[in-house]
Amino acid sequence: MLNSQTKESANQTESIQLIGGLLMKKMVLGGAAQLRANAEEVNKLNVFPVPDGDTGDNMRMTVEGGTVAVENLESDDIGEVMNTLSRGMLLGARGNSGVILSQFFAGIAKGLSDKKQANTADIAHAFELGVKQAYTSVMTPTEGTILTVAREGVEYAAGRVDGNSTVNSFFEDMVNEMRSSLERTPDILPVLREAGVVDSGGAGLLYIIDGLDRVLNGEEISEGSISYASPAKPSAALTTTFNADSEMEYGYCTEFLLQLRSAKTDVDSFDIEELKAFLSGIGDSIVAFKTDSIVKVHVHTFTPDKVLAYCLVFGDFLTVKIENMSVQHTDLDDKPESAPAPKKQALEITKKYGAVAVSNGDGISALFKELGCDEIVEGGQTQNPSTYDFLNAFEKVPAEHIFVFPNNGNILMAAKQAAELYTRSKIHVISSKNIGTGYAALASIDFNAASPEDILTEIKAAMKRVTSGYIAPSIRDAKINGVLIYKGDTIGIIEKEIVISEKDKTNAAVKLAAKLLEDPDKFMITVFCGKDATEEDKAALERGITEKCPSAEVYFNDGGQDIYPFIFVAE
Repeated sequence: MLNSQTKESANQTESIQLIGGLLMKKMVLGGAAQLRANAEEVNKLNVFPVPDGDTGDNMRMTVEGGTVAVENLESDDIGEVMNTLSRGMLLGARGNSGVILSQFFAGIAKGLSDKKQANTADIAHAFELGVKQAYTSVMTPTEGTILTVAREGVEYAAGRVDGNSTVNSFFEDMVNEMRSSLERTPDILPVLREAGVVDSGGAGLLYIIDGLDRVLNGEEISEGSISYASPAKPSAALTTTFNADSEMEYGYCTEFLLQLRSAKTDVDSFDIEELKAFLSGIGDSIVAFKTDSIVKVHVHTFTPDKVLAYCLVFGDFLTVKIENMSVQHTDLDDKPESAPAPKKQALEITKKYGAVAVSNGDGISALFKELGCDEIVEGGQTQNPSTYDFLNAFEKVPAEHIFVFPNNGNILMAAKQAAELYTRSKIHVISSKNIGTGYAALASIDFNAASPEDILTEIKAAMKRVTSGYIAPSIRDAKINGVLIYKGDTIGIIEKEIVISEKDKTNAAVKLAAKLLEDPDKFMITVFCGKDATEEDKAALERGITEKCPSAEVYFNDGGQDIYPFIFVAE
């Protein structure tokens, strides 16, 4: 874990009284690089000793959503830089830790929004607003987490600001106190102490702020270690089979961020629906939404010049990406499984109800589709989708009311953040915290119901009727909830509680299923088999459940999920 070793750079810069946008941008890039270099260490700070830790990756991808947004911004206006960074992080936020991080930086951006340069007092005030907004973003804030590390670090540093303070001294105080606060998190949260770890979100935040501090003091942190969401692809001109005789069949994938400008339009009354109507006339696969004064657009079109010309009337571009989809499809023609041509997305509301669900297994996704789900957002544990991923899915569902099933507690906040940003439909985010409750809830929907309230009532009742469990391999020794666990064991978890640990995977699965069926109200169990479950495993599990619970009804589905060989849903 991050310690207080001397910073690598011996050439520390002079004390800084004022900070502008260019230096802040460089600091944030350094913070992102520092987290990236240590993301796997943060992932390992998982309370449960199973290979599903993803906090480091979620926070990394969240902050890199912001660094992508500011990558080509050369402004020395710190307010502009932070606002652009914040919006990028908002759309890229993944997992609960990522959403909290994006809200922390949103508060900082608010505090600096009217500043071209900021002094130490300005920075301290902005970080205090960041803490306030981070706490506000969580319905029931839990101490001993990233929130505590942020609050205690900022409170301590801000409390020491006086007439002799510099930006350097503020960041140094904040990093030192955040480090101490992180070390105290097991004293606040017993589950951390029992697991022998510190809070992973707090660790991720410390790496970021430490990176900011190091760059502020003259250390070079390689930007080359930062991964900007998608790996760079070889130049199309050098690798494509698209040539002078090829036909332009698929058009251009056109994406950009548009900064609305008061000199060109009334920013507050800008009509996103008018923009969508224009885009629908010359393209498809449209995603367009407005966050504050930034408009995000994605469209497939044969005339990207018309799109850019239309939007330039209202503002200026922060980022632009145009890719020839015929190049991509020409190159895919020689591959066994070519991607289908993009289909036109429905933009008009054509039905009353729709559904979006998160799934990370082909079998589970297929079942959700059979149950009436319109769109699947790919993801799950270790693959948390972003706010933007949800917005993209919402745009493809032509329904007045959209019911959203995150199916993972760590995805819930990103879904809710997307729901707050989306305006075309009424979004109902269901608190489905695992595949089992999501499955039961989705199966309960009557898409001919008279009102959304009727559907929500049925969903709530269905979720109460089921109990979920799963098995997973252990990656370290631990003692949790009185259960002694050794590395390599298979542990069984019911909802959020570890209940068994066994050397043999089949024994663990059978015992977990039997525990789920101990409830006299439970007589049926559905088993979703993961990628790592062999036919022999399935057969052995079925025999074991039949022997232990002969009156139980058992149903097997090929879920295809990662990490968990078996997921159980008892009802």
